[in-house]
Amino acid sequence: MPQQRNSTGSAEVPAGPPLLASRLTAPAPPQPMLWRPRLRGRLDAGAAGALTLVRAPAGWGKTTLLTAWARAADEDPPAWVQVEAGDSGERLWAYLVAALRGVVERPPDGPAALPPVVPLRPDQLEVLAAALAARERPVRLVVDDLHRVTDPAVLTGLEFLLRHADGRLRLIAAARTDLPSALHRLRLAGELTEIGPDELAFTTDEVADLLVAHGVPLPAVAVAALRDRTGGWPAGLRFAALAARGQSDPQRWAARFGGDHPDVAAYLRAEVLTQLPPPARELLRRCAVGPAVRADLADALTGRTDAGPLLAGLARDGGFLHRDDSDPPWYRPHPLLADLLREELADLADGERTALHGRAADWHTDHDRPAEALRHALTAGQWDRATGLLLTHWPELVPYDREPPDVPPPVPPPAEAVRRDPELALAAGAERAYAGDREAAAARLRDAVAAARALPAPRRDRFRRLALALELTLARLAGDHPEVRRAAARLLATATATATGPGLPGVPAGAGLPGTPAGAGLAETPAGVDLPVMPTGTSPPGAVAPTDDDPRTGEDADVRAVAGTALGLIELAEGELAVAGAWFGRALAAARRAGRPRTELVDATRTALLLALAGELSPAEETARAALAMPPCQGWSSRADCGYAHLTLALVALHRDQPTEAVAELAAAGAAMVGASSGAATVGAAMVGASSGAATVGAAMVGVVSGAATVGPAMVGAATAGVVAGGGVVGAVMALCRAALLRDAGEPAVAIEVVRRARDELTGTRATPGGELAGEGDRAGGGELADRLLALEADLRGEQGDLDTARRLLAERARERDPVPVLGLALARVELRAGDVRAAGHALPDWDAPGAADWPLSVRLATGVLDAVLARRGGDERRAGRLLERVLDLSGRHGYRRVFTRAEPEVRDLLAAHLDSGTAHWPAVSDLVRDAEQPAEHGPGEPQRGPGGPERALTEPLTERELTVLRYLQSILSNVEIAAELSLSVNTVKTHVRNIYRKLDATRRREAVRRARALHLL
Repeated sequence: MPQQRNSTGSAEVPAGPPLLASRLTAPAPPQPMLWRPRLRGRLDAGAAGALTLVRAPAGWGKTTLLTAWARAADEDPPAWVQVEAGDSGERLWAYLVAALRGVVERPPDGPAALPPVVPLRPDQLEVLAAALAARERPVRLVVDDLHRVTDPAVLTGLEFLLRHADGRLRLIAAARTDLPSALHRLRLAGELTEIGPDELAFTTDEVADLLVAHGVPLPAVAVAALRDRTGGWPAGLRFAALAARGQSDPQRWAARFGGDHPDVAAYLRAEVLTQLPPPARELLRRCAVGPAVRADLADALTGRTDAGPLLAGLARDGGFLHRDDSDPPWYRPHPLLADLLREELADLADGERTALHGRAADWHTDHDRPAEALRHALTAGQWDRATGLLLTHWPELVPYDREPPDVPPPVPPPAEAVRRDPELALAAGAERAYAGDREAAAARLRDAVAAARALPAPRRDRFRRLALALELTLARLAGDHPEVRRAAARLLATATATATGPGLPGVPAGAGLPGTPAGAGLAETPAGVDLPVMPTGTSPPGAVAPTDDDPRTGEDADVRAVAGTALGLIELAEGELAVAGAWFGRALAAARRAGRPRTELVDATRTALLLALAGELSPAEETARAALAMPPCQGWSSRADCGYAHLTLALVALHRDQPTEAVAELAAAGAAMVGASSGAATVGAAMVGASSGAATVGAAMVGVVSGAATVGPAMVGAATAGVVAGGGVVGAVMALCRAALLRDAGEPAVAIEVVRRARDELTGTRATPGGELAGEGDRAGGGELADRLLALEADLRGEQGDLDTARRLLAERARERDPVPVLGLALARVELRAGDVRAAGHALPDWDAPGAADWPLSVRLATGVLDAVLARRGGDERRAGRLLERVLDLSGRHGYRRVFTRAEPEVRDLLAAHLDSGTAHWPAVSDLVRDAEQPAEHGPGEPQRGPGGPERALTEPLTERELTVLRYLQSILSNVEIAAELSLSVNTVKTHVRNIYRKLDATRRREAVRRARALHLL
C-alpha cells in the first residue's frame, strides 16, 4: 500500500489527502486571553483519570479552555486532534494515529511501534494499545468536537484503547452533546470527569477580569448585573466586552445588553436554534410567552403530546435550557436565548399570540398559579378573567421576593374598560406590583380610585379592601416601614368593621400614597392608628388576634394573613425577632385557614428560621421540611422563600454538629437567594474572601470532622459564594453559620472577617438581600442578630488571644445593668480565657432567672455549660454535675451537640466524669464524650492525640465490636445486660471484655475505662 509522510513529518499514513497540521495542533486562543486557574485545576485532576469530558453547547469556551490548558503544558504537551464534520472513520483514525505517533516515544533501535495502516484492524488496535501501555508516562490526547464523530467504530476503538492501554492513555474530549454510548462504561466505572456549562460559566470575578482585559472596567454592581444577564456564557460576555469598547457610557450600555444584540442574536440563531429540529425550535418559540415552562404547560401551548421528551432532551446538554429539580420539572431558557425567542414569538400573528396567552392563563388558573394567570389574562385582553382572578386570589398576588418575570409587561387596560370595572385597574396594578414596577402599579391604583367613586356600597366596601391591600404592597415596595404599619392598620380594620360615608369611604383630600396627587388616596390615617411595635402575645390596634374557633369569614382571614405577613417582614428586618415571630405565627394560621399556599410558604419559612434562631431545633426542622414540600416551592416562583427553609436547616445542622449537612444547606440557600435576586450585586469574592483584598479561604483544606464527614474551608466558602450583597437577616444568619464552620476548619481570621463584614452591613448600611423587597432587609442597629454577631466576633478574638480587643468590643453592652445574655456569655468566656474565674462568674448571666426561659435556647444551654465549667474550676464537682444534667435535660429533644462538642476543652472531661457519676442521658453523653473536640486523624480502635501530646499507641488496636463493648463498660450495666443490649451471648461479651483488658493493659472495668479515656478511645 503506498505510503506518504504526514504533515508533521513524523509518521507514515496511507496515500490520500494530506493531513493538516492545523488539525493536529491546538488553535491559537482568542485575545485577550483570560486564564482561569479553577478550570485548569479541574482539567489537571481529570487528566489523571481515563476520560475527561468538557460538555456544553456552542460558545461555552470548551476549545478555548482546552487550548489554554494544552499550551500551558511546557513539558509533555498533549496530542491534539480536531474533528471536522463529515470525517469518515478511516480519515479520523489517520489523524488519531498521527497525533499519537507524534508523542509516543520511538524505541532506540527502530521506528515507533505504531500501526502504519488505517483503518485499523482489531489486531492493529492491540498493537497500538500495547505501544501505549509500554510507555513510562501516560499519553494525553485531546479530541475537540467529539460530537462530530459519526462512525461508531471510532468510538468503540477509543474505548478499547482506554481499556487496554494499562492507564497510559488519557482522553480529554470536548463535545456539545452527552457522552457517546460506547464510552458510558467509563462513567459507570467512576473513571469519567465531567466539566459542564455550570463550571464553564464565568464567575462574577472572572467577568470583571475579562472586562478589564478588554479595557472596559465596570463598577461591581454593573459587573454582577452583566453576569446575571448573560448567565456567565463566555461567548456572550466576549460579545459584550468587544461591543462595550466603543460605547461612551459602557455601564449604561451593559445594563441594556441582551439577546437582541445583533452579534448575539446571529450567533444564537446560527449555532443554537438552527441546529435544533424544527419541532423543538417551534416548541421553544411558543413557550416564550412565559419565563419558564413545564411539560404539560408546553403541551397546552403547542397542542403537542410529546413536549416532555423534547424539553428533557434539550435540557440534557445544559447551557441554554435549564431544568430544576422539582417534580414535574420546570424548564427555563438562558436569559439571552429567552430574549431571542421572544423576538421570534413576535413574528407570530397577533391572534396566535393572544391565543397562546389565553391558553397559558387557562393552565395557570387550573394549577393555582394566579400571579402568572393574571399576567397572561391581561396580555390576552381577557378583562373579566383578570378581574375575577383579583377578586378570588388577591392574597396570592402580593409580592414577597425580587424575582419579577423577565417578560414584557401587559399593556394597561383601556380607559373604557376601567370605567365599567374599576377592579380591572386594581388587577393591572396588582400585576405590576408583583413584577416590582411600583410606578406603574401606583398609576393603575390612581386610575382605579378615580373610576370607583360612584360604586354602590357593597361593591365599594370590597373595592376598598382590595385597594388597601395594593396600597400596603406599594408601601412595602417603597421600603417605608412607618407607612407599612399605617397601611396594615387600615387593612386590618376592614376585618372587623366597614367604613361608611359619602362617596368613596375614607378618602379625604390629601390622604393616600406618598407621591399620590391630592384626592387619589384611599384612606385617611386617623390619629392613634399607627401601629406600635407590639410585644409578644398582643394584637395590633383595631384587630382581634385570630383564634382556632374564629367565626369570621375567609376574607377576614385573608386580611389578617396579608397584613400580618407584611408586619412580620418589617419587624424581622428591624431585628425584632420575637415580635416578628408573633406576627408570622398569626399570619400563618390565617393563611392556612384561608387556603393561601403562597402566603403560607412565606410565613412558614420565616417562622422556621425564627424557631431555629430561638433554639427550637425540632419544630424548626419540621416546619422547614414541610415548607420545602409545599407546591409553591416547585419551580422558580418562590426560590427565595425556599432559601429561608434551607438556611433554617443549615442552622439546625450546625447546632447538631453536622458540618457536611450545614455546608450543603448553606449552598442550597445561597443558590436560592442568588436565583431570586434581580440585578443585585453578588458578593463573590467578598463572601469567599477573607479580607477586603478578597483573599480566598480555599487555600487550606483543614478538615472539620463530625463522624466521617470532613468539611474544609473551601467548601464552606463555596457554599455561600453567590449570596447576595447587603446582608440583612439572611446575611447575618449565613455569617453566623459560616464563621462557626470556618473556626472549626482552622480559619479563625477568616471567620472574624466574615462576622465583621456582616455586622457592618447589618448595623450600618441599608441594603436589600436577595428575595426581599426594598427596606425588608435592612436596619440601622440590627437588633438581636447584631448582638449575636458581636458576641461571636468577641469570642473568636478571645480564642486568638486578642483579649483586649474582645473586651473592648463588649465593654459597654455586656456590663449594663441588664445585659443582653449572649453578650454576657461572651464576656464570661473572655474572662475565663484570661484566667479570671471570678470575673467570668460575675459576667455570666443568670440562666435560672425568671426571664431566662425567653432566651434563645442555644444561648441558655451554652451559659449552663459554662456555669458547670466554672463550678468545676471552683472545686464543686457535684454542682457541676447537677448543672450539666439540667443542660442535658433542656437540650435532649432538639438534638443539640455543638454546645458540648465545640465548647471549652475541659467540657469533655466534665462529660466523662458525669458518666461515672450517673446520668439519665447515658447514650447521648457517651457519644458526646467520644466526639467532643477530638482530632480527626486516627483509625478505628487506635488512640488519638490528646492535648498533652501523642499517647503511647496500643500494640494491638481494638476491633469495632470491642469498641462497642468498651462504650458500654462506662455504664453500670452488667455483662448480662450488655449482652442483651447487643443481642450477643454472655460468653461472647466476656470474651470481648477479656480482650479489651488485655489490649488496654487493665485488670478491672474502671481501670479499662480510665485507660481508654486517656487514649481518647472514649
